Amino acid sequence: MTKKYRSDFFQRRHLGLGEEDVQAMLETCKTSTLEQLIEETIPTRIRLQKELNISDALGESEMLDNLRKIAEKNKVYKSYLGLGYHDCYTPNVILRNIMENPGWYTQYTPYQPEISQGRLEALLNFQTMVIDLTEGTAAAEAMTLAYRVKNKRRRGEKRDPTRSTERIPVKNKFFVSDECFETSIAIMKTRAEPLNIEIIVGDCRQAVFDDQFFGGIVQYPTETGSVCDYSEFVNNAHASGLLVVFASDLLALVLLKSPGELGADVVIGSAQRFGVPMGYGGPHAAYFATWQAHAREIPGRVIGVSIDAHHNTAYRMSLQTREQHIKRDRATSNICTAQALLAIMAGMYGVYHGPEGLKAIAGTVHARTCLLNNELKKLGYRQENLYFFDTLKVKSAPSAPLDLDQIRRNALAQKINLRQIDKNTLGISLDETTSLDDIHKLISLFTRDEWQSPHVGLSDSLAIPDSLIRCDDFLNHPVFHRFRSETSMLRYIKSLENRDLSLTGSMIPLGSCTMKLNATTEMIPVTWPQFSRIHPFAPEEQTRGYAEIIQELENDLSEITGLPGISLQPNSGAQGEYAGLLVIRAYHHDRGESHRNIVLIPSSAHGTNPA
Repeated sequence: MTKKYRSDFFQRRHLGLGEEDVQAMLETCKTSTLEQLIEETIPTRIRLQKELNISDALGESEMLDNLRKIAEKNKVYKSYLGLGYHDCYTPNVILRNIMENPGWYTQYTPYQPEISQGRLEALLNFQTMVIDLTEGTAAAEAMTLAYRVKNKRRRGEKRDPTRSTERIPVKNKFFVSDECFETSIAIMKTRAEPLNIEIIVGDCRQAVFDDQFFGGIVQYPTETGSVCDYSEFVNNAHASGLLVVFASDLLALVLLKSPGELGADVVIGSAQRFGVPMGYGGPHAAYFATWQAHAREIPGRVIGVSIDAHHNTAYRMSLQTREQHIKRDRATSNICTAQALLAIMAGMYGVYHGPEGLKAIAGTVHARTCLLNNELKKLGYRQENLYFFDTLKVKSAPSAPLDLDQIRRNALAQKINLRQIDKNTLGISLDETTSLDDIHKLISLFTRDEWQSPHVGLSDSLAIPDSLIRCDDFLNHPVFHRFRSETSMLRYIKSLENRDLSLTGSMIPLGSCTMKLNATTEMIPVTWPQFSRIHPFAPEEQTRGYAEIIQELENDLSEITGLPGISLQPNSGAQGEYAGLLVIRAYHHDRGESHRNIVLIPSSAHGTNPA
């Protein structure tokens, strides 16, 4: 009797081994069955002796049908929550030909430049765009860069034996503006504690630095949307020998004076709103920019341009893989394929729109925020951000007709998320997808009367101080001016794709952290709006589908590993290793054995593992 044939059986289609291949393997190993092969190769004492208590596998079509039902438990509301995450439009030519294209999402991680020229050029576009906008998940990395730079000579300098042997103290204080994102502050505190870095959170306008400070960070614009001139803070910090980090919104920098021009030493942030879906918080491509003097301390890689033996332009990673083995304990991170894909999408967003397109998008977002601000003022509400880009901080006032808590509840009833900053304050962050109809709905929440849309057009005036208005040109490289039609953009994307090795043209022998193991069926739900357009700070009742998937995966991993506690927080293998070490460290500290601080790592470990 023949086995029941299933047309969409995942294992049969995805693993690529047919029965003849398995038989050939067994004959080579001189065994007759897979069970015998396992019996002879894996010691009995380490083999699982019971059946795993996990759900039965589904066929691909069953899995998608099941996932659609789960996705329906997520509710896609119009979110004005901000906090570093914004809805946006992914140009369809980028969505179809990069994000949904296995020629891009299965590409080999670009360690070997000769088979990664397309991806390296696309990453260079992203790099150029970020440099131009900044002139300069990453706050914690910026903090540790400043720490390394400011303490390098102190830790490694040779002392004059004729002078005092007193140890030069290490600078260990890092100032964090209390107007930074709370999530960033929490991450910095977590990363700082094992390094004995003291985080000082406070008002940057009143900051005082002693000789133990090595750096400081500010948010531009702030967590609640205010656009501030940090010149005085930067001057005071530099006068005290600190490195200054700006956490900045890339789209805001289209209109705002660049952090580099304001004196920033490092600029960090997210490229999410450049065409990358929110996806309930990520993954998203972070960016990290600094001056050439600090290039060797940058986490990750820098794409560079070379000339080959035939005088042709060639791209490569200028901080190469060899450095992972030369600097074993201080190696820079790899470029993760998933992160590269998102950086490429953001870079292509810049290529497709160009400087004039980005100015139009940023200008429209700002103009509509100004319109909303003006109308709320007419209704009697106080708006506390004197200067802003896309976010209003609305406070209740005696002249206002409604209480803000009731407004937020009314908004939820209309499938709108507003941010509750405190009992008397709401935050409203607009984005590229906010239409005039959306503005009408927002204003209607704040008045009992029917609001009449103004007949005049959007104001050209800016809610940005003259001293912070961007006046310089950016994105002057020809690549940001060539491709305006979908056809030309499609051809450019395809030309780069053809220069790379991906699973569409070859088996990939190396690169364990590439996305080559993601089957098409697994990738399809990624762009469903019930998953892609969910804000990470949306209320729990809007994210039941995500919660169900996360809980099921945690339960299955707990069953498979035999461990009771599972975290899905780390977004990469390296972060997983780091989180694991922090857990082990916390365990020893809890037992009063904090002196146990030595970690054994095999010499055969991946290049960055020791770091």
